[in-house]
Amino acid sequence: MARINSNISALIARANLNRANEDLSVRLERLATGVRLNRGADDPAGMIISERIRSDLRGVEQGIKNAERASSVISTTEASLNEVSDLLNSIKALVVESANTGAVSDEERDANQQQIDSAIDSITRISNTATFGGLRLLDGSLDYTLSGVSASAISKAQVLGASFAASPNLQVDVEVLGSAQTGALYMRGDYTGANQALNGTLLSSMTLRIAGPRGVTEIQLTSGQTLEGLAKAVNTLTGLTGVEASVLNPADLSSGLVFSSEAYGTGSKAFVTVNRIGGPDPSADSFTTYKLTNDEPVPNYPPFPWAGYITGGQLTTSGHDEGKNVQALVNGILANGDGLGIAVRSPSLSLQVLLTEAKAIQPTTGTYDSTTTFTITGGGALFQLGPEINANQQTNLGVQSVASSQLGGTLVDGGIQFLSSLKSGEFNSLSNSESRQDFSSASDILEAAVDEIAILRGRLGAFERNVLETNVRSLQSAFENLSASQSQIRDADFAAETSALTRSQILVSSGTSVLQLANQQSQAVLQLLG
Repeated sequence: MARINSNISALIARANLNRANEDLSVRLERLATGVRLNRGADDPAGMIISERIRSDLRGVEQGIKNAERASSVISTTEASLNEVSDLLNSIKALVVESANTGAVSDEERDANQQQIDSAIDSITRISNTATFGGLRLLDGSLDYTLSGVSASAISKAQVLGASFAASPNLQVDVEVLGSAQTGALYMRGDYTGANQALNGTLLSSMTLRIAGPRGVTEIQLTSGQTLEGLAKAVNTLTGLTGVEASVLNPADLSSGLVFSSEAYGTGSKAFVTVNRIGGPDPSADSFTTYKLTNDEPVPNYPPFPWAGYITGGQLTTSGHDEGKNVQALVNGILANGDGLGIAVRSPSLSLQVLLTEAKAIQPTTGTYDSTTTFTITGGGALFQLGPEINANQQTNLGVQSVASSQLGGTLVDGGIQFLSSLKSGEFNSLSNSESRQDFSSASDILEAAVDEIAILRGRLGAFERNVLETNVRSLQSAFENLSASQSQIRDADFAAETSALTRSQILVSSGTSVLQLANQQSQAVLQLLG
């Protein structure tokens, strides 16, 4: 059959030629861009997963940059803290030198005080000027802000880390479960029989060896000396032993006496040992001290229930006793006790709290007061370390102020005193007549300040090493794997595309020739008109 209105062969040839041209265009585009997916039509499913991976890659890449920048912030902060640490060590050397009053003149001590003043001012200046890109590092700008802290229950609170999640603030509930105690040994002052007339006195001369956290010493006592005199003798040497003594009821010397450690806590921090050297005088009642059995609650005295406590087993004969750390819950989590202080570490909250004696010691009623509550209203340094913005990929860190007015907080005479109290004119200065005979308070404040800086540097170092560095390595590994997956889906295979290009070129060339032949075929009709 020969028709001229419809050249079917030419139509077929043209359709195939168009497809060959389209395929050739695709191959050329992929080879030109190096990408297999240039539009959604190339691979709809592949385009979806590819775009998601691209988004993940950008997040991971930024997470690596965030961690590296955070590491730079930590390094800058630690460099400033190193200078503070050097200044604190120099202050300690000056205080130790000044304590050598037998060989240091008043003029030398005044010169040392000037150096101490200068060093303390330098610490405050570092606190105010340490910055990174306009971000203040050590003036408390990166510390947490607290509200509702009860001064009657909490002497000092420091938040090391807090996660606010979706809440603008975080409530902290502190509930005391077990009382803090000092090491305590009890001595009776009431006698029986013929010695009853000697109540409140020593029945014989003796030598006592008294040991505590600060050291050990011996005191000579005479027969007939009152328990009040014994307490004064012990308290005169408290600076050497760390042991205090007091009559249970000052109005009644027969109530007895208690030897106690200055501090609260366990182990070497708070213990008391009282031994009579040479044994008891055979002609008099034995010198005996007692301790509370199994950390029983401190009895309600006066009057001290001697007979009932001894026969009931609450008191046992002993020449040594240790204190007890406070036990408390913080937001339902059992905190670690250290004397009057507690600490808790959890993913959502990390803090240290120093309780007041009134809060940490069991009341005489045997029950504890209501839960103490305060609120963390904001602050802290939040580091976004992951590719997604959620609490699991963020880390919170608090960096407290290292200004002298905030550093080295230590309980002295029932109140908190800081490094600034060592400056001229302050209570712990070298020129203060009240503190010149005993520099122990200044030394304790310095030790606390040194510990605070060391602990802060340790926390920052641990954060950099265990969080930032591991986070960078983890994200780099994820970046490599995601990039490989992205390449597998999106990038063009040049070997395959080159082969496909050659095929398309051949098809286009042959298609063009076939279309030409199909068009020439209709001209054969003219021969029929011959």
